[in-house]
Parts: sequence; C-alpha cells; structure tokens
Amino acid sequence: MDRPRISVCILSFNEEANIAACIDSVAWCDEVVVVDSFSRDRTAEIARQRGARLIQAEWPGFVAQRKRAMEAASGEWVLCLDCDERVTPRLREAIQARLGSSHSADGYYISRKLHYLGRWLDHGGWYPEWRLRLFRRSLAHCVGVDPHDTIHLEGRAERILPGGSGPDAAVITHHSFSSLSHQLKVLDRYSEIQAGELFRSGRRARRSDLMLRPLWRFLWGYLLRLGFLDGSAGYHMAVNHAYAAYMKYARLWEIQRGLAGARPTSEVVPLSEESRPRVEN
Repeated sequence: MDRPRISVCILSFNEEANIAACIDSVAWCDEVVVVDSFSRDRTAEIARQRGARLIQAEWPGFVAQRKRAMEAASGEWVLCLDCDERVTPRLREAIQARLGSSHSADGYYISRKLHYLGRWLDHGGWYPEWRLRLFRRSLAHCVGVDPHDTIHLEGRAERILPGGSGPDAAVITHHSFSSLSHQLKVLDRYSEIQAGELFRSGRRARRSDLMLRPLWRFLWGYLLRLGFLDGSAGYHMAVNHAYAAYMKYARLWEIQRGLAGARPTSEVVPLSEESRPRVEN
C-alpha cells in the first residue's frame, strides 16, 4: 500500500522481558528506533536482533529522551511507544488505512488498553485513555514535565476509535504492572520524580495536598469514573493511585524541610533491572 514512511520511536532500559513483543507488533512499519539507556540486560541485543536501529545514550529524563528518539527518526510520520506496549493487529489496519488514503489529519489520538491483575480495565479513567501517539514528525514537539512526556502538534488531530474490545480493538495494549508489588515500585519511582519537579518549579506541599488529594484521587477513579465496575482490579488500582498522590506530596514535604534531596531527573532512571519483573506475552 502506498503510504508515507513511518518511524517507531521506543525508549528502553532493562526491558529484555518486553522489547521483543513491542518491536514485533510494529514490524510492518518502515523503521524502528530504540533509544536505550545502556541497559545491563539483553535489551540492546534483542533490539538489534529484531532489526531495530539502536541508539545508546545516558538517561536525561523522559521528555529529553523522547525528544532524542524523535530527532533520530527519519520517517515522515512517527509512532511513539513504550516497551510495555503493543500495537494490536486492528490498530495496524486502521493506521495503514488512514495513512494509505488522502488523510487530512496531521496526528492521531490512540486509546490505550491496560491489562492489570489478570483483566482488561474498562473504567476508572483507564479506558478509553486517549494519547497523541501517531503524528507528522515535522509538526510535532515533545513537551511536558517528567515523568509525563506529551506531544504538542501544530496541526489537526483526529481519534482512531477502538471499534472492539480488549486486544481485538484498534488500541495500544499496555502491560505496565505485572503485580501489585511491581506497581508500587513504579509509583514510588514516579512520585520521586514528580516531587523533585514540583520543588524545582517552586511548588510546596500544603496540608490539604496531603489529606485531600489522595482522597479525591480514590473517589474520582473508583466512584466518579466507575472503577468499581472493574471488580477487585478496579479497587486496587484506585487505592494504589491514591497512595501515589499521597507519596508525591509527602516526598515534596520531605524535600522542602531538608529531610531529603531533590535528585536531578537524569539520576532517576525508570526502573532498575532487579525491580522489573518479566511480563508474559
């Protein structure tokens, strides 16, 4: 099919359990660029074996590393993924159909589908979870505050509707948390990054942040966004993200009182190899 060239941009660090399935899901694209932060496992080796163009660079933070990957891409269009994400066959068909026709959009929002504690989440604010992941490289800029990078598009964007359920939909499947223990380690790392960024921006923790934000985060996800319909998985997700809201401001409180330091973003890598469990495909 006659369509513009697509480059896939993936960030990696000690992701030998995930990198192969991620790359395999986009084997139909023209180029896969993997920016690896000197993984100590087989991530780099597996990426090369799968035909990816590997770039190894020190970890500067989420936003800066995503920019680096986008700058290295050669395609007219870029598709951004994380190692624990997969492009479903139905999403592949949707992308090929849109870019193979006289498309008018400059970017596409794609929903992620989170697999958590043995089931696909349909509520709690986790689905549909729209993210601008496919876009014209010349019109896009990576912005945001670590650990959340976002894409600013100077053009028109549309949504690719899922049109199905679970992995049979046109979605990016997300396999981020292999267990409750793993989730807490991820959230703990993110809260450290967020607290440091808040402190550097001049933000300070208030009593209301410590008391009300965790409560609101639980009520928003579990009740207002119907997380209870996802059963025990929905409950655990709501509780853990309430905990994350508390820890973000508790760590900010620690920093502002001199009880802990705000480490530079470049020192807080996503996860160490010891704390990254394998994810079954």
